[in-house]
Amino acid sequence: MVTKTFSAGLLAVIAAGLWQTTAFAGGLERGGYYIDLLFDPSTVTAEGNTVYVMPNRKLKDVKDINRSNGLGSNGIGGGTSTADDSEAYANSRFGIKAALGSGFDCMVDYSQPWGAHTKPGANWAGANENIETKINSDNYAATCSYRFDAGPGQLRVIGGAFYQEVSGFKDRLVLSPIAGALAGVRVPGNGIGHLQLEGDGWGWRAGLAYEIPEYAFRASLVYNSQVKLDNIGGKLDLSQVNGRTFDVYGSQAMPDVLELKVQSGIAPDWLAFGSVKWANWSLLQKVNLYYTTTKTFATSLDLGYRDGVTLNGGIGHKFNDQWSVAGSLSWDRGTSQGYGTQTDTWAVGAAVAYAPTKNVELRLAGLMGVMTSGKSGPVTINNEAYGTDASYSFGNDFLSAVSANLKVKF
Repeated sequence: MVTKTFSAGLLAVIAAGLWQTTAFAGGLERGGYYIDLLFDPSTVTAEGNTVYVMPNRKLKDVKDINRSNGLGSNGIGGGTSTADDSEAYANSRFGIKAALGSGFDCMVDYSQPWGAHTKPGANWAGANENIETKINSDNYAATCSYRFDAGPGQLRVIGGAFYQEVSGFKDRLVLSPIAGALAGVRVPGNGIGHLQLEGDGWGWRAGLAYEIPEYAFRASLVYNSQVKLDNIGGKLDLSQVNGRTFDVYGSQAMPDVLELKVQSGIAPDWLAFGSVKWANWSLLQKVNLYYTTTKTFATSLDLGYRDGVTLNGGIGHKFNDQWSVAGSLSWDRGTSQGYGTQTDTWAVGAAVAYAPTKNVELRLAGLMGVMTSGKSGPVTINNEAYGTDASYSFGNDFLSAVSANLKVKF
């Protein structure tokens, strides 16, 4: 028989393994949404996690296919046919959960669900598509649940709300017309345009879970709503191009997410787990931005995503009351549709948990994966053109990540 002691000791490392597999998913996902702390059986639990992700996407066969919007000398535009596209990043979360009695549990947490950082630089032939793009997010959430007896286990009803801030910037080469030697002739020069944006909004979550602690069984289905960033504002800095800076505005919804997780004891001190997640990344196509003064179109962030799907499964084993391990295999469907570098990703993860006392758990996890090959170039999605500035290809590239987690129980 699988006991509650087994469940409490092993689930720590399982959570770490699941966290790792979402460290590099499609779209703009970084850490995603995470509420597993809500299920911890302790009266009060605090948990912190940091993951460091090292993607290694390399672009090749790069061609500037639209020289009307920037080319030139001095190492900017018309440059190399290869580039290192991705940047390593760290992602963190922190949460506190408390049992309030009579079946009620609540948690508050901070996380960084969305993000991106690409930096191929100014010296590749696709500088008119991207020099550097960086997106950050901060998410502040409160989630509660009520559990009650139902059959051999307990049914848990989950609900909560979160406030989200998203910000970022993009640099790319744009055309800077200058007077030619002859009247009426315009010669393209170099200018880097800088776009800075930020916005915020609210979301909510709802879900159900069914648990049989005796067998370490839990199945949960949780929906996280869209976050509508209706007040995106920022600056379009074209001071290198025409000496001017403009205020811009726009709107965009961040995706809603539905996730199913299942785990169960399969033998004494052994546990199997799996999950499937859908993210509505097709919401992000072209993020149009407008001049604040004239209300006319200024520029756009072109993404052209399709929905994301992530599958994960694995097995965990408890050696004793102090040591547990787990391994996982995950597949994430790429969100790019012929424009961009987000192809399918396969990854294997391993984690180890050490509990020196009944009140403290330390966890370390690692992940290795492959971002599959593909190409990017001109493509039409929903009657809109994408990838008209540059074309390139990429091979099967390596991905790795490490994470550390600390949980303290009271």
